[in-house]
Amino acid sequence: MAEAVPVFAHPKAIIKRLEMDQPWSWLARGWKDFRAEPTVGLTYGILAAITGYVITAGLYAMDAVYLILPLMAGFLIVGPILTVGVYEVSRRLESGQSSSISDALASFGRNLSQLALMGVALMLLMFLWARIAALLFFLYFGMDPPSFENLFVETFLSSGSWKFLIVGSAIGSVLSLLAFAISVVSIPMLLDHPEMNVIEAIATSFKAVQTNPGPMLFWAALIVVFSMVGLLTLYLGLVVTLPLIGHATWHAYRDTVELDPVEEG
Repeated sequence: MAEAVPVFAHPKAIIKRLEMDQPWSWLARGWKDFRAEPTVGLTYGILAAITGYVITAGLYAMDAVYLILPLMAGFLIVGPILTVGVYEVSRRLESGQSSSISDALASFGRNLSQLALMGVALMLLMFLWARIAALLFFLYFGMDPPSFENLFVETFLSSGSWKFLIVGSAIGSVLSLLAFAISVVSIPMLLDHPEMNVIEAIATSFKAVQTNPGPMLFWAALIVVFSMVGLLTLYLGLVVTLPLIGHATWHAYRDTVELDPVEEG
C-alpha cells in the first residue's frame, strides 16, 4: 500500500507502508552488500574509528573530557551524512556495478550542493547538542567537571547524576529524533535523484516517519543499538557497524520511497 506524499516541487514521491519487522530485512540486505563490497565499507569504518580516537585524544589534551560522551551521542546526529559513500556502493550494487574507494568518494558530486546543505543542517544540530551538553555539565557539576579517570563514576553513579542524566537524555533524544526524521530517507534520496533538492528530501523524510511511525522508531532504535556497540567497544565496533548501518539505510530508503512514474515522465 502506498500513499502520495505532498512535496514542494517535482518529482513527486510515494511513501509505501512498511511492516513492523521490515528493518530486519534492511539489516540482512545491508550485511549482504557489505560482504559483497567489503573494501569501501571497511575503509569508512576504520576512518570512523581513527576519527573517534583523534577526537578523544584532542578532548583529553584540552581538558574537555566531559564532552566525550555527548560527542559520542552526537555521532548519531551526523552519522547519516558520513556514510554517503556507503549508500553509493549499495546503489551501484543494485545495477550490477562494482565500486571502488574513488567511486564512493565521488558520490557527493552527484548532488553536491544539496548534500552539502544537508550536512550543514546535521552539523548545526550536533553543535547545538554539544553546546547544550557542555552547559548541562557546568550546571550540574560546576566549573570543575569530572576528570577522565572519574568521568564514568561521576556521570552515572554519583548521587545527583540522575537529574543530569534525565535532562541530558531527554534533550539529546529530541535532537537525535529530529535528525533521524529529516535524514532517514532524505540523504539516500538526494544521492539517488540529483534533480531533487534538500527541501523536497526533508519533506519526504518527515512524511515517511509520519506514515510509518512504528517501523521507523524501531529502525531508529536499531541504529542506536548498533551505533552504541560501535562506540562503546572503544570505536573498534564502528569498523563493522558503521558500514552495516549505511548499507541498511539505503535499503530502508528503497523500501520506503519511490517516485511517481507519472511525475517522472
